[in-house]
Formats: sequence, structure tokens, C-alpha cells
Amino acid sequence: MKRIAYSLIAAAVTVALSACDGDDGKQGPQGEQGVQGEQGVQGEQGTNGTNGTNGTDGVAGKDGQNSGSGLIRIATVPAGAEVTGLFLTEQGDLFFNVQHPSDANTSEDGNGRPYNGGTVGVLTGVNFNELPRNIVSSPVPVTEFEMQTVVTAIGQYQILGQTGDVYADLGEKGLAGGLGVHYGITSGDKILENDNPDFNGFVPSADEENTGYLFTNWEAYPGGMSRLKMSKSDAGTWNIEEAMMLDFDAVKGTAANCFGSVSPWGTPLTSEEWIVRSDVETTQNPEWNDPAFMKIDRMKELVAPEFPNPYRYGYIAEVQNPLSDTPDIVKHFTIGRYEHENSVVMPDERTVYSSQDDTGGVLFKFIADQPKDLSSGTLYGAKLTQDKGLNDPAVTGFDVTWVEIASGTNAEIEAWIAEYDEISTADFVEGQTSYLSVADVKAWADGAETYPTLAQGGGLVTAGKPMDNRAAFLESRQAAKQLGATAEWRKLEGISINYDRVVEAVTGQDRVPGEVVEQAYMYIGVADIDETMTNGKGDIRLSNRVKDCGGVYRAHIDNNYNLTRIEPVVMGGTFRSSLTGAQECDVNQLSQPDNVIVMQDGRIIIGEDGIQENNTLWLYDPNAK
Repeated sequence: MKRIAYSLIAAAVTVALSACDGDDGKQGPQGEQGVQGEQGVQGEQGTNGTNGTNGTDGVAGKDGQNSGSGLIRIATVPAGAEVTGLFLTEQGDLFFNVQHPSDANTSEDGNGRPYNGGTVGVLTGVNFNELPRNIVSSPVPVTEFEMQTVVTAIGQYQILGQTGDVYADLGEKGLAGGLGVHYGITSGDKILENDNPDFNGFVPSADEENTGYLFTNWEAYPGGMSRLKMSKSDAGTWNIEEAMMLDFDAVKGTAANCFGSVSPWGTPLTSEEWIVRSDVETTQNPEWNDPAFMKIDRMKELVAPEFPNPYRYGYIAEVQNPLSDTPDIVKHFTIGRYEHENSVVMPDERTVYSSQDDTGGVLFKFIADQPKDLSSGTLYGAKLTQDKGLNDPAVTGFDVTWVEIASGTNAEIEAWIAEYDEISTADFVEGQTSYLSVADVKAWADGAETYPTLAQGGGLVTAGKPMDNRAAFLESRQAAKQLGATAEWRKLEGISINYDRVVEAVTGQDRVPGEVVEQAYMYIGVADIDETMTNGKGDIRLSNRVKDCGGVYRAHIDNNYNLTRIEPVVMGGTFRSSLTGAQECDVNQLSQPDNVIVMQDGRIIIGEDGIQENNTLWLYDPNAK
């Protein structure tokens, strides 16, 4: 394979990137038989018939079922790593990654490789769609071996690839440049080996059973995405048949590809968690083209010969024709520009929910004009009303209404974006901004006919010109806030639904075996419940008891795929500020949940990006609450 040159993406600050995570998918190896549930109560003996007639048989007792005990530790990841890339296929395969493990890890498990670089993998030997409810938690790692490897409660973790792997045994179908490796757009020199695999999305082959393509985000500046063609053996392990890094040059590269999802029509949606920095309290947008501000490692190498236009980054990108030799990449400016953790498309194939992973973030909704086409539609922001008289995160919910922000098309928005392409450090003027300012967004929200002049605090490009809707899509958080949406979430992470459960709840179709689903939910991970959620201001006014331990919420989905209420499901333990390090959050409770996956039986899988020495992959049963 030729080395793929990645165009720009400039990070204006040195940032420790947070990870994101995946959705539903397809088939995985058949797991070992789950533990048999307790024997049901024997039906009563039928009464003897009269006159020699046999009595009626007693009703057979139902199989017993352990109700679950809340949180079960499914796996732990090695020292220094967080759990990313959660993705559950329709056949019960669970993919997950080991992101940025410590490079000091030396222990090797059955894979024969140490976990000292970014690792993409899958649990084999188990079908998570047939998972018993009496699984015993894996242990909290104690020994050096346990702390440096993946320890599981069920199944075996198989490494599919690690940072820099070239798959030499595949010949021309290998990856000469290396998995997760990025190159300069002009020099062709290697810029970085990315240790941050994030989202996984598995797309099955249309004509080959037990074969498909695994798409993996690589979260860095610049960002990237790999694709592994894989097949599953009769023994349940996976074989790599082809490897490639996708080419994002057509969209001028991507920034910090975080979590993602696979659309109902089978296209991966990768999220740019680009640092937008449209701070909700400032009076002017940060000066992107200030020469003093734009001092970052690899900057010249990444952007040459152009200066980066920040309005080209911070979106959801769709991988169209994902199984072709040259997939097409389309950025959907319509869904808004902000620090995307991930987006989820509802079964109507029009309604999309997106989370903003930042301090003072917004929960967004987008409704496309046409099914399976995200290139035009209307953007909304959630307005929350907190339950009266409550503030403890474990019991406090929120009613949800939606504020319409604006309608637009990709083509219209890209024309606005292009107006900023030629800006460079030569255009910087102290005390002014070359980009949209908060004053510009406020004028738009107030219905002004023209943009503010430079003297009024307006931006260089739009100063004094007729008003348009660019603020809604280029500065989406600020636009939502100015219109009254709640911009107070802190570390709003992965969001997830189970497709079958939602369809059954909304349409009444029998989609979930053995269960009648009358109410479906979208689950939401929140890594930190502090700062803008606990400062006593605005719509969200929670106590700081849970703080950095975080928690998981669920949102009610109505018959129009609309979210109407958000309520807590499971919270981390009490944050103990008197202690330090991993002890601040209970090792047997959640610690900064990052991404979530909803199983068909309603249980949820939760990956940690926390402060524990070894982060955990949890299984939680809401019925145990």
C-alpha cells in the first residue's frame, strides 16, 4: 500500500486527548456455553382425572435467572491505558481497544506481545448477545502481570493490531506505513505513531459470511482512520486479510478522530474532537492566527503550504462506499462544529443525536431533510429543566425541550467556510479577530440584519455584511447558548442506543426475543460531574458529591424519536477529595465512564477513561437497580 499523506490539522494547544467509543455491529466468535440459570420451580402435579381420565399436566416451571448484581467487571486494561472502541456486532462480538498504555509495560499474555503501544482487539470465545447474567467479576489487578495485561472475566482478548504494525505477511495488502502512523502532506516524512486507537465500527461483507471490515479511529492531530478486512475462523479467532489507512486529503484532513458510530445504512461516522475553543463566557473568539498562539509541535509540517482554517475541523465525517478500494469521505457541516464525541442515528434514518465533549457543552439534535442523507437538515440544542428540590446526581433528572438553531446544507456551509481559507498570521491584528466573535453570534441570535463592524467587536470576514446563518454551524455551541439551549455539560461523552430495542418500543415490532420492550432509551456517559454542572449557575445545578467519578444517564425516546427526559442510571461512588490518585474514586464503582454500548437484552457495557491504575470495562444491568 502507498503511504497516505495526511493534510493538516493544527492544534493550537498541547492537549491530552480524551477517548471516545463505538456502537453496534455484526458477528463474533461463538463463545463458550454460558452458565445455566437456576432451575425453575417445578410445576404442580396435575390433579388426577375422574373415571380413569388422566389429570391435566402441571405447568412447566420457567428457567431460573440471576437478576444481576449491578456492575460486573468484564475486563481491565493495562497500566496507563483507557478503554476505548467499544463496539458490539449483531453476532455478539465485542471489540475494544487499549488506548495509550504505558510504554514501560513489558508483560506478555497469550498474545505474545506486550501492551506498550496502542492496541486494537476483540474478545473471542463468547457471544455477548447470549451472555449469562451470573458472570463473576474479573479481579482488581494486583500482580505486575495483571496490571500490565488485559484481564477478562469471560472470553479471551485477541490483539488485532498495534501501533506501527505493517502486516508484512500480507504482502501488497499490508500497511507499509504502519497502523496509526501519520505522514506530512508535503515532505512525506513520518510525523507520529499514534498510540490512541479509539472508535471501532465493524461493517460486514455483503457476500462473505463471517467476514467484514473493522474501521478504527486514531485520535491525534492530525487524526486518521484505519480499515482492517477480517474473517473469523471456525475456532472463533480473527484473521487479518488486508490493512489500510483511509485517505482524508479530499477534506483537508481530520482532527482528533474520537468516538463514532455506524449508521443504519452501514457507513462509519467518525467524530472530530477538534479543540473548538468557542468559550461560552468570553467576549471574543480566541485568536487562531495570532503567531504567538499558533505555536504547536508539527505545525509547519502539518499545514504546509497552507495555514489551517479552523472552520474546516470539528465535524462528523461519513465514510461513504466504505468497502470500496477508495472510500469517499464527506464532512457533514450540517450537524454543527464543536468537540464531537460521537453521533447516533435513530432508526428513522433522519434524527441524529451528538454529544459535545467539553466544559460547558451542549447535547445537539439534527433532523435530516431526507432519510440516509445528512447533507441538509435542521440543527437543535437541548434545553434542560432540572427536577425541583433535588441536586444529588444519583437521583436528579431533567426534562428536555429542544431549541431550533438553524437549517442548512453542506454546500451552503462550505461556501461560508471557504471565506476563511486564505487567512494567515499576516492578517492578525491585536484586539481584533479574523474569525467569528461572540458579538457576531449574539447579533445573529438577536435577529440583527447585519454583522457588527470591527469597531463593534465583529470579525474581519463578516464585518458590516448582511446577516446569514453561518454562526449556527461554525460556532454551534455559542449559537445554541445564545438561543437558550443548555451549555453546561461537563465531559459529555459517548451516547448509544440498541437499534432493535428502539424499533420495538417505537413501532411495536417484535425485535427483541423473549421480551416486550415498551420504552427505549439512549444511554449517555458523563466522565466528570463538576465545574459547569456543579457551579450553582444555569440549568444544571448538581451537588459535587460524585464529581470526577462521573456516571451514566439515560434519555427517554418517544414515538417521534425525540428525547424528552434524561435521568441517572448508575453513578460513580462518592468522590473522596481527602484522598489522592486512584483512591479518590472507589475501584469497585465507576471511575469517569467514557463510552457506552447498549446490549439487546438491555444491559449496558461501559468503558472507563478514569483515574484508576487499571481502567475497567464494566457490564451494568439496569434491572438490578
